[in-house]
Amino acid sequence: MRYCGRDFTLAEIDRIRALIATSPPPSRYRLSQDVCASLAWQRLDGGLKDMSCCVALLRMEKDGLITLPPPQCAKPVSYRAHPLIDTLVREPVILPVVDLARLAVDVVVQRHDSQLWNAYIAHYRYLGHKPLPGAQLRYVVRAEGTIIALLGFGAAAWKTHPRDASIGWSAARRQRNLYLIVNNARFLILPWIRHKNLASRILAIVSRRLADDWQARYGYRPVLLETFVEKPRFAGTCYRAANWQYLGDTQGRGKLDIFHRHDQPIKSLWIYQLTRDFRKQLRNC
Repeated sequence: MRYCGRDFTLAEIDRIRALIATSPPPSRYRLSQDVCASLAWQRLDGGLKDMSCCVALLRMEKDGLITLPPPQCAKPVSYRAHPLIDTLVREPVILPVVDLARLAVDVVVQRHDSQLWNAYIAHYRYLGHKPLPGAQLRYVVRAEGTIIALLGFGAAAWKTHPRDASIGWSAARRQRNLYLIVNNARFLILPWIRHKNLASRILAIVSRRLADDWQARYGYRPVLLETFVEKPRFAGTCYRAANWQYLGDTQGRGKLDIFHRHDQPIKSLWIYQLTRDFRKQLRNC
């Protein structure tokens, strides 16, 4: 049985049931860590794939294979407001001066920057705040010490026809090598910032450094970036200007559309190659 790109044997399902049956029953978070440790389900850097495991356990329960302990929180909180932080994300009285040659781009590491990143996304992104899935990097862009833009990169789409057709890989290769693709899931320039070429400049800076930053955090180098741009809300002009390549449009289905309703927004798919032979690596690794 396959969940989240991993095959589970009947013996492993029984082992998961045994972990659930321990007394006192573990929390769902602790259970996901125990399952990963028991089954040696790890990332390339040796860390546990507990986020993927959480999703797999929920799907196993939905399929009737296991019964999870009751959740300790009725509903996960995607964004938690911090009054002192929220006061910092308001539109400034004096707009910052943007010098394209002196932009400071930093990976979010500190808790304070993480809270600021979440608050800006929650207040000014048109879709609000949702946690990024899986392995991820978040960036804060500053001009003269003032935050002007934010970016987030996370797990690639499980499958999408324009990308998969361009790569030419099999389903088995996709399942094995998808971790080498990183999705630019968030890109926000704060609404009071107006500067020609700013978006493409930021994308160019981050695209060139992301592989090194990813290597430093996760111990391997991705070979391709992707992003989805909602149509007709955005045209993707800044991605084109930053040398990203347009591959085609989605069908508007979404990952849970098993009945082919096509009720999601159509999005254009763009990629940025981090290595020239990315197709060969994704097909042959």
